[in-house]
Amino acid sequence: MIVAMETDDEILATRDVMRQFRPHVTPEEYLPTVRRMMCTDSFRLAAVVEAGVVHAVAGYRCIEMLYCGRILVIDDLVTDARSRSRGHGKTLIAWLAAEAQRHGCTQLHLDSRVHREQAHRFYIREGFAITCFHFAMVVGDGRA
Repeated sequence: MIVAMETDDEILATRDVMRQFRPHVTPEEYLPTVRRMMCTDSFRLAAVVEAGVVHAVAGYRCIEMLYCGRILVIDDLVTDARSRSRGHGKTLIAWLAAEAQRHGCTQLHLDSRVHREQAHRFYIREGFAITCFHFAMVVGDGRA
């Protein structure tokens, strides 16, 4: 079952799985960071939960851009290492596509680091296309 994770307890239930993908976010920083992003950037969390166990997590937001209109951007998509190859990622992608439509979005977007070839194969299999390059530049000391 896909659950929108909104309460502090629900958000904290996603922490261990999310930290497999984002280990630089400390356990102590996780809840306040997610809460801040929810307040300032319309960030949302959804998770595949079965019998109280989180198997996969997605962090996402809906935005509008001049070049493509209203889109749902997937910031994070991770399946617990112990639960991989059971269809949880596919289930989340399908749910996110429906969520995009519910919010008037016409596309799903995500960035994936160039070295994540296994993830790229998964995204292409799920219907994503590689449509552009994403450029980034560190400014100042690189800390917010």
